[in-house]
Amino acid sequence: MKRIVLTGGGSAGHVTPNLALVPGLLERGYEVHYIGSVDGVERSLLADEPDILYHPIASGKLRRYKSLKNLSDPFRVIQGLGQARRLLKELRPHVVFSKGGYVAVPVVLAAASRKVPIVAHESDYTPGLANKIAQPYAKVLCTTFPETAEGRENAVYTGALLREKVFSGNRRRGLELLGFNGQKPVMLVMGGSLGAQAINEAVWESFKRLKIRFDVVHLCGRGHLNPQMEGEAGYRQLEYADESLPDLFAAADLFVSRAGSNSIFELLALQKPNLLIPLPLSASRGDQLLNARSFEKRGFSKVLPQEELDEDTLYTATADLFENRGKYIEAMRREGYRNALSSVLDIIDKNALPE
Repeated sequence: MKRIVLTGGGSAGHVTPNLALVPGLLERGYEVHYIGSVDGVERSLLADEPDILYHPIASGKLRRYKSLKNLSDPFRVIQGLGQARRLLKELRPHVVFSKGGYVAVPVVLAAASRKVPIVAHESDYTPGLANKIAQPYAKVLCTTFPETAEGRENAVYTGALLREKVFSGNRRRGLELLGFNGQKPVMLVMGGSLGAQAINEAVWESFKRLKIRFDVVHLCGRGHLNPQMEGEAGYRQLEYADESLPDLFAAADLFVSRAGSNSIFELLALQKPNLLIPLPLSASRGDQLLNARSFEKRGFSKVLPQEELDEDTLYTATADLFENRGKYIEAMRREGYRNALSSVLDIIDKNALPE
């Protein structure tokens, strides 16, 4: 049996594309292993996946800013590298697939040292630090944005890795779950897997105006529910959504979202009008700003910088988005979308060691 090691973590954006590949990998006869961190989000997201064998290793974050942890984390990376080498020696995988994130670095370096073929995938407009490290060792770097592949010798534009279940939602089920009657358009607000407090605050402050036009479902992030909003008519808050997410997507008429690549390509595929509020440069390496700028330029999204976000600008932007939703839907319809699943699976097969 062929064996593959998947790796990637630090945020849900580094995990869900790996999960999207798993059904296809199983159909092609792979035994699927996952190397992730001891206590990262990837471990919790994979806890209920019976077809994936999880192996935790030590990991250290690769920071661009000053922190006392920069003194200790290099030793954790070295420890993780040793653990990854021992795991790969034991597992003897035919190929490693890296989705990025700091836990992927020791796995990629260990795979390269053991001459295990590596295929990597980059979701964002520009590669993150982990994939910049991985690229020289990778047989192929698959990219979500066509611009990312330009000028990179081993890069191939494949498109986004989208979960098939995203397309399985039912609007009626979503409305019933939320307790909405469907008489008002539904706005879905999401700030990524960890939530986004700046967006949360703006939604709560502007809700008295928003509820005149919209019913609002609000994914606040773990630990960020607002007790004062419980019981508000036309408002439903959740920490996060998993199995119910496709139905919530189907019920929503417009979205307010961060600009993580996985999320915005799902919105493109579903042709959902969206207001993007990307993470500012002060809190990121700027990848969401580039993602949002690309989607705005192509007419798929309206963008509101976080620096300009308040209750007035949020209300005005969402009202304008809904009034002009037709032009955004038409731009997305013309573009279509490219689901990379079959392309990336073929690349994995082509580069895997023979059985």
